This record gives sequence, C-alpha cells and structure tokens, in this order.
Amino acid sequence: MDAGDRRLNCALDMMRRLPPQEVEANLAHLIDLVPDLTENLLCSVDQPLKVARDSSCNKDYLLCDYNRDADSYRSPWSNKYDPPLEDGTVPSDRLRSLEIDLNSAMEQYQDLYFGGGISSAYLWDMDNGFAGVVLIKKIGDAARTRGQWDSIHVVEVAHKIGGRSAKYKLTATTMLWVRTADTAAGEFDIGGSLTRQVEKEATVADMQAHIFTIGRMIEETETSMRQQMIQVYFDGLNGIVETMRTSVPKNTREAQRRVQEELSSVIGSKAAAAAASRNA
Repeated sequence: MDAGDRRLNCALDMMRRLPPQEVEANLAHLIDLVPDLTENLLCSVDQPLKVARDSSCNKDYLLCDYNRDADSYRSPWSNKYDPPLEDGTVPSDRLRSLEIDLNSAMEQYQDLYFGGGISSAYLWDMDNGFAGVVLIKKIGDAARTRGQWDSIHVVEVAHKIGGRSAKYKLTATTMLWVRTADTAAGEFDIGGSLTRQVEKEATVADMQAHIFTIGRMIEETETSMRQQMIQVYFDGLNGIVETMRTSVPKNTREAQRRVQEELSSVIGSKAAAAAASRNA
C-alpha cells in the first residue's frame, strides 16, 4: 500500500468516527487539509441526501451522484433534468417503465415503515443487466426532538444465461442521528452510520419480479441494520448510564444476587445428585 492509499484510508477511518449529522462540514474541513484527495473523498464518503422539487408535478425527489449529469439532476417522476440538459443520460424505455413501478412501490414502503418521508429510485442500463439506487429520507422535527434517517441502497442486477434468473448485489448504507433539547433535562445528541452488503440469486419470471426481489432485500437489510444500530448505540448508551447510576437500589440488587446464588446452588446440587445416580 502506497502513501496515498494510507492517507485515504486514514481519512475515511476518521470520517467513520465523526458524527453523521456534521459529515458535510467535516468533509469540507478534511478536503481543505488534503486537497489532493478531494475526488476520492467525494466518491467514497456518503453524505445526507438533499431534496429538490419537480415543478412539473409538484413532487419532491432526492439528489445523489447516481441521478446527476454535469450540474443537472434527473427527476424520477418526469424523467427530466433540472436545470434542463439536452443530452442527459436516461434509462431505456423498458427500464424506465420498471423505474416508474419501483418508485411507486418505494412510496408505499416509506409510508408503511417510515410514516412518510421522501423516496426516489433511479435505474440505468448495463451490459448484462441493470443497476440502480433506492434513496429514502425521513426528517423528524418535534417540539423537543429532532432526527434524520438517510438510506442509500445501491443494487446491481446481472442476468444469468437464459434470462430466467439473476444475481442481485445490494450495498446498503444507513445514516441516523437523533438530537433532543429540553430545558430541564438538557441536550442529548447521538448518531451513527452502517454499511452492509448482501447478495442473492432469484428467478425472474418477468420484469416485475425484479421489484419484488429488490424490495424484499431492502426490507430485510434495513430491518437488520435498524436493530444493529439500536444495539450498538442505544443499548450501549443504556449500559453506560447504568454503570454511572443504576435505577435499582442497592438492597434490591443484593437480594436479587442472593436469590441467584441460591438457585445456582440448588441446580448444581440436583445436577450432581442426578449424575451420581446415573453412575451408580
């Protein structure tokens, strides 16, 4: 590994350890320190999704590198670029039809699992299949709590010989942060990100089968990542708090410990007696 790769790995490792809600500011500071790594950093660091509005249908959509061409972004609703771009890249007619159906399915998914938010799906043609990205963003802004969820699901679909099955490769990145501000309790800020990759082979009866397989993979992966984030960040935080101040009084903990010791002693005695009777 040369010096450039080591510097890039160190920069990416640093970004993974910094709060996701401040990723844009931290990335800008990092680029100022190592300007020669600008392109690699911008390609490698996932940033919170930005929102634009398609004026032709009055619907919001999400921006990312996958729907950008030059300085314009393609809307999944109208298939047009903003600002207008004459020769912008668009999917083939067959894939565009699938893209429309996938966006409709992801709108239902976001309503079921997020209770709203914004989703966008973009597809593009490849030599032996196609690829795409599904984006989901939910912003929570209550009186005392603010938070944000960003999901980026990049999927590659490679058709097998014969066209009756396909191999799916999903790379999912989720960024989450929660912040509370209460005059009495003070401020609380926690966040993190996870990236996971899964692969799967499935039969393809028709083009609609792709939506079912991609949707199921996203559903299962997001559910798993959500549970992992709860365990890593929130359960871990509870453990730290418990070491500083437990909610159970000392005399109650002592009584629980004695009961556990008595149960262990009784179980051990019965196990020893059973073993002795078998040997006899």
